Formats: sequence, structure tokens, C-alpha cells
Amino acid sequence: MNNEKLDFNKLFWLFIFGSILGWFIEGIWTLITTKQLINHSAVVIGPFNMAYGICACLLSALLIRFKDDSYLKLFLIGFIGGSIVEYVLSWGMELVFGFTAWDYSHLFLNINGRVCLLFSIFWGVIGIVWIKFFYPIIINVIAKIEPKRNKRMQKVVICFLIFDLLLTFCAVSRARSCEKGIPPANGFESFLDKTFNKQYLVNMFNNNWSE
Repeated sequence: MNNEKLDFNKLFWLFIFGSILGWFIEGIWTLITTKQLINHSAVVIGPFNMAYGICACLLSALLIRFKDDSYLKLFLIGFIGGSIVEYVLSWGMELVFGFTAWDYSHLFLNINGRVCLLFSIFWGVIGIVWIKFFYPIIINVIAKIEPKRNKRMQKVVICFLIFDLLLTFCAVSRARSCEKGIPPANGFESFLDKTFNKQYLVNMFNNNWSE
């Protein structure tokens, strides 16, 4: 069993890398399967799908001790862990935003439309690929960053993500008001109407944002 430990520094960059990698992979997947270019970001600026970032951290924490074990064991841990996280994130998104960006109700062996067998299998496969391939690469890159520069970069990224999340909340709120026929009250709301409007959000949240 591996005794390697994860600190905040590692988890932070695993989260960022996982968020971007998940956004990219899901975008390629939908382009191939639906012939549509969809922005799967969870925020209105940048390629950040936090669901994948959280799963990257969780899979790392769950699998790091077993990364030298059998593929079957890694698959099962990824299958169960990824499914639990996906269910909790779907539920949490519905509590916060009033909707969830995915619905598996039409797929075989789903649980409340939040998780299903097919994507749970994907989580199992992703767990193996993540801990065997991506994790070592990311950890090696992190180790090469000078500590002071690393901290400065973290502060900048954290501030940007906080701003991005707040802007996303405002965009969703304003788009719902606009849908009800409420005109913009100020220049900022007019800006949202022109940039991060309903059409933009529909593309991000797979038509579920206003449900």
C-alpha cells in the first residue's frame, strides 16, 4: 500500500487540472456523439467544470494508496467513488441553482436520473487512467514550481474563480428575470443580457438551467 499523502497544494492543482481536463473530454465526447459544440463549463468564464475537479481530488484521495494494486480494484473504487460524488453534486447543484446540468432518467439502471450504470462504468475506467497516467504527470509538474511563485499563482486563480462563480450566479439570476420579461435595471444587467444570457447558459447547462 502506498503511503503518499495529499496536501492542499497538490489538491488545489489536481482540482484545477481535473476541472479543465473534464471540460475538454466532455466537450470532445458531445462533439463526437451529438455533432454539437457545447461549453460544459460550470462557470461563465473559462473552461472549468468543477464537478470533474472535485472528482479528480476524490479519486486521487481514494486511489493513491492503491495505485499499485490490481486494475479491478482501482476500477471498483473509481466506480463507487465517482458515482457517489456525481450523485451528491447533482443534488447539491439542484439545491443551489434549482436545476442540475445532467439527467440520466432515460438511461438504463439510473438512480433518480443523477447517476446511471453507463457513466458509473466510465468513472471506473477514468479512475484507472487518472491514477496511472494523469496523476503522476500533474504531481511532477507541481513539484517543479518554485514555492513562492506557486502561492502567488494559487491566490490569483482562487480570486478569479470566486469572481467567476459570483458572476455565474448573477448571470443565472438575471437570465431568469429576463425570461419573465423584467427589463435590465442597470448597466451591469444590460451587460449580462448581451453576454451571459439565456442562450449562453442553455449551451452550458444542457437546456436544464431554467427548469
